[in-house]
Amino acid sequence: MSIEHKELANGRWNKLSLVEQMANVGSEVERTIKWKEKGNKEYSDMAFCRALELMDLTINDGKNIRRLKEIVRVREVLADYFYSKNEYRSTDKSWRNYFYAFNFAARLKV
Repeated sequence: MSIEHKELANGRWNKLSLVEQMANVGSEVERTIKWKEKGNKEYSDMAFCRALELMDLTINDGKNIRRLKEIVRVREVLADYFYSKNEYRSTDKSWRNYFYAFNFAARLKV
């Protein structure tokens, strides 16, 4: 898999706060959901791969070590929802609600 966010992967991502990082992940998750709703599996899959890439950058950012358990769990549940059996019973609405808080906080510069 090629890196889609090359500039972010080269260190710019680590300059963002965790809230900003998660808001950006949420944007890709929203794109994933919207393309899925439109029936475009290819674009939905591409958006989800970008979301996972951003989650991996977030996981590897040393400043997030204290929140690592939650971040890794979010990645696990996202993968379960979009690519597995949805054992955690997630919904599009639950993901939108989860990431909305990060988007709201990022806009407030919290």
